[in-house]
Amino acid sequence: MRTSSIRAAIVAAVITVGSLLGAGSAAAAPEQDPVFTPTSGATTMSVLVTKLTHAQATTRFRNAGITWSSSGNCSNRNNSTCTSFEQINLATVQGAETLKRACGCALNITGGTETGHASGTYSHWNGYKLDFSKYSGIGNYIHNNFTYIGGGKWRAASGNIYYDEGNHWDVTFYSCGC
Repeated sequence: MRTSSIRAAIVAAVITVGSLLGAGSAAAAPEQDPVFTPTSGATTMSVLVTKLTHAQATTRFRNAGITWSSSGNCSNRNNSTCTSFEQINLATVQGAETLKRACGCALNITGGTETGHASGTYSHWNGYKLDFSKYSGIGNYIHNNFTYIGGGKWRAASGNIYYDEGNHWDVTFYSCGC
């Protein structure tokens, strides 16, 4: 499988670079999000990501025609009834923009980086995830273009994971593709 070969090559490269830089101590494994399950023998690595402010993200979403809503009508990152984009990864925003262009469907974000979601490395809080309203357009696009991997999850060619959580789509953006 091509994805496995690419992932193995990346892991090997990270191990090689880590050993060249003298990274020898192993860190405790972080709690994992239920959407992301590392493969056996996976290596934990740190990646530098570009973080955006709430204002920067909302400007980009607005320009892309992506809407957002909040049950609390607020954007406070520390309030679970708000929808915040504070400290969201640039690649996550770009992934949503790519999804919007590719599907041409309505996208409404209902969850961002606010507290109240599952923890873990690839979590909402850490800027990797967005929740989308479950409109038929996005569902049809996911079902027709991505690979079903079981458990209500679909994987895009980009590696991003789309998880049908019943009343919304929970999307983990590992890359800026859709």
